[in-house]
Amino acid sequence: MPIDAAQALAAEPRSTEIAWDHKDVQLYHLGLGAGSPATDPDELRYTLESRLHVLPSFATVAGAGMGVVGGLSAPGIDVDLAAVLHGGQGITLHRPIPVRGRAVSTSKVAAVYDKGKAAILVLRTEVADTDGPLWTSDAQIFVRGEGGFGGDRGPSVRVEQPERAPDRIVERAVREDQALLYRLSGDWNPLHADPDFAKLAGFDRPILHGLCTYGMTLKAVVDTLLDGEVGRVRSYTTRFTGVVFPGETLRVRMWQGPGRIQVSVTAVERDDAPVLSDTVVEHV
Repeated sequence: MPIDAAQALAAEPRSTEIAWDHKDVQLYHLGLGAGSPATDPDELRYTLESRLHVLPSFATVAGAGMGVVGGLSAPGIDVDLAAVLHGGQGITLHRPIPVRGRAVSTSKVAAVYDKGKAAILVLRTEVADTDGPLWTSDAQIFVRGEGGFGGDRGPSVRVEQPERAPDRIVERAVREDQALLYRLSGDWNPLHADPDFAKLAGFDRPILHGLCTYGMTLKAVVDTLLDGEVGRVRSYTTRFTGVVFPGETLRVRMWQGPGRIQVSVTAVERDDAPVLSDTVVEHV
C-alpha cells in the first residue's frame, strides 16, 4: 500500500544543511504584505535590513521549506501529491530566529494516523545551529484515500472558542499579486499561480498559500497585541479550514489570556467563511 506506517516511523531522520540571510527574510515578509505604509517605522522592522527582525513563521520557509518535502519522500511514504492537503501547522521557538544563519534541519515522520478515508502524516522538523536548537516545526499532512489501514486514529484536538466578544478584531487585505510574490520563498505549486492548473484542482482561480495566511495572521497578532516584538512568541499552531483567494480580506479575531492568544480567521467577502481555526499563539 502507498503508506507503510511502520516503515515510515522506523526510518532514520533525514538531515540537510539550510542557510538564509536578510534577503530571504525580507522577501518572506513582503510576501505576507509587510511594508505598507512603506515608511512606517513598525513596518520597516520587516523590510529594512538595518532594523530587521524575523517573524517566527519564517521557520516554515527557511531553506525553502525542505522539511515537508523530505517527509513526503521518506521510506514507507508513496502518495499522489494531488491527494495531499496541508491540514495544520505548528512551530515552537527555542530562541529568536537570527536575520542570517546556517543550520542543520532534521526531518522525520513523527506520527501516522488512520482517519478511515484518509491518513494524516505528522512531519516533524528540528532545526539547530552551532549554538543549539532554533525551532521545531510540525506539519500535519492530510492524504485523501490513504486511510483504512487499521492504525491509530490519533488525537482530535479542538480549541473551544471563548463565549465572549474578541478583544481585538483587525482586517488584512490580500493583494491580487500576493501569491505570486509569496511563492518566491520556495512553494512553487502552480495551484497558486496558474489559472488552468487551479481549475484542474477544482478552483475557478489560483488560491493563496495556506502558509501565507498563517504568516499574515501571526504578523497581525504580533503587531496588534505583542507590541511588535517577535521575540515574545514561543509557539504558534493552527488548523487550515478553508481557502483564501488573492484580492480577499482576512478578518482576524483575537482573544487574549495569560501567556496565550486565541485566534480565528475568516474571509470577509465570503460571509466570514472559516480560514484558520484552533489557532493559538503562546508568548511571554
